[in-house]
Amino acid sequence: MDSTRPALRLFVLHHAGGSHLLYRDWPAELPDTWDVRLLDAPGHGLLLDLPQISDAGRLADFLLRGMEPEPTCPYALFGHSMGALVAYEITRRAVDRGLPPPVWVGVSARAAPQPTGQAGGYHELPGAELRTRLKQLGGTPDGVFDDPELWALFDPIIRADLRLVENWRPAPDAGPLPVALSAFAGGADHSASPARMTGWEEHTEHFLGLRVFDGGHFYFQDDPGPLLRRIERDVTTALEAAGAARSS
Repeated sequence: MDSTRPALRLFVLHHAGGSHLLYRDWPAELPDTWDVRLLDAPGHGLLLDLPQISDAGRLADFLLRGMEPEPTCPYALFGHSMGALVAYEITRRAVDRGLPPPVWVGVSARAAPQPTGQAGGYHELPGAELRTRLKQLGGTPDGVFDDPELWALFDPIIRADLRLVENWRPAPDAGPLPVALSAFAGGADHSASPARMTGWEEHTEHFLGLRVFDGGHFYFQDDPGPLLRRIERDVTTALEAAGAARSS
C-alpha cells in the first residue's frame, strides 16, 4: 500500500451563511491517516470572491467537480444543516453518473428530504426578525448582528443560502442511496429535531443510526469531541463493511 495515500478523504460541508471556519479544528482532532478537507461554497470563506450559487443541485455539481473522487481512495461526506442536503445531492449525483460513491455520508441538523418544498421561510423575514431567529439557532458570531456594516454584508449571503435550503426538493423518483449513512441531531434543536431526523433511514440502504447529542442546532460548537468520536466510529464501520464486501 502507498504510505502517502490517506486511509480516507473526509469532505466537510458547512451550514447556511457559514464557512469552513467553524470546522477548522476538526482535521487535528480526527485520525491522522485521514485527509480532512473543509469545503467552502462559492461566496463563502476562501471562495468569497466567487458568485454565490443559490441552487442545491448546481452547488453539488460545483463541489463534486472539485472533489474529483477516485476509486483508489475511499471518501466520505459530512454535512451540517445546509451542508447535509448538499452532501445528499453530491452522493445522488455520484451514484447516478457512475462515479465512485462515498463510503459513508453523515447528515447533521437537517430534516430528511420531503417531496414538497417549504413556502416562504426564513429567507423572507424582515431583517430584525431574521437576526433574532439566527441568534436563537447559534453558529453566527454576535459581532455580525451588532455591527450594521457586517450585517449588511452577511444579510444577502444568508438569505441566498436559506432560499436554497427552503426551495430544495429531492428528485421525486430518487430511491435510497446505496451508501452507509448516519444522522446526527441536537436533542434541543427545534428546527431539525431528532423526530424529524429519523426519516433519513428511508433514504439509504445502510442506515447506521440516528445519533442524538446534548444541545441545539449547533450542538457541537463548544465541544466537537463527542461528535468527532462518533464520526470516527461510524466511518470505521462503513470502511470495514466496504472492505468485507470487496473481498467476498
